[in-house]
Amino acid sequence: MKLSIVIPCFNERHTIDDILARVEACGHEPKEIIVVDDCSTDGTREILRKRPTRPRETIILHESNQGKGAALRTGIAAAGGDIIIIQDADLEYDPDDIPRIIEPILAGRADIVYGSRFVGGQAHRVLLFWHRLGTGVLTLMSNMLTDLNLTDMETCYKAFRADILKKIEIEETRFCFEPEITAKIAKLKDVRIYEIGISYHGRTYAEGKKIGWKDGFRALYCIIKYNLFR
Repeated sequence: MKLSIVIPCFNERHTIDDILARVEACGHEPKEIIVVDDCSTDGTREILRKRPTRPRETIILHESNQGKGAALRTGIAAAGGDIIIIQDADLEYDPDDIPRIIEPILAGRADIVYGSRFVGGQAHRVLLFWHRLGTGVLTLMSNMLTDLNLTDMETCYKAFRADILKKIEIEETRFCFEPEITAKIAKLKDVRIYEIGISYHGRTYAEGKKIGWKDGFRALYCIIKYNLFR
């Protein structure tokens, strides 16, 4: 089965070449890599423009900054694989975990797999108590309304059978793809959702972390909106 790795990107000039090299080497074949730059202003865009052409790498440049959700819409629409996985452009999530995440789909046991930062024995960087607490609260609220028992709703690493993901309309443009897509897949019939532990190498805000408390309140709003009013 062909794997599409969708990488939304904004202002990641220090990590973009490294993450693309590591995704290229992640171990699954066949695969394609789709990078969507959301109008970076720090030089990331220029780095991507100068990359040599690679047959299985597609680079899409947004002409205006629209948000992570918008970048994911673009990348998912362009994906041609049987499985689609989302990979952030920083180094918080390790592409070496990708084969483990998609294995339940390849084996025919799962349709969707979440990579959880909070289960399993993989390495995790220790930092940001309040961010971890907020993630736990949002996951709890989401689980209460979806009736799922996820441990990490807000994880970046989500893998989908492409035929399922492409049928779902993504409405959010910023960081609320996670609660929106979780609410929408929970309403699908006969969809098998799995979760697997992953490693996590989190960043501080000084190191480039972008999501903040305002995004947390928006995520709470989206949990209610997409579970109760859609």
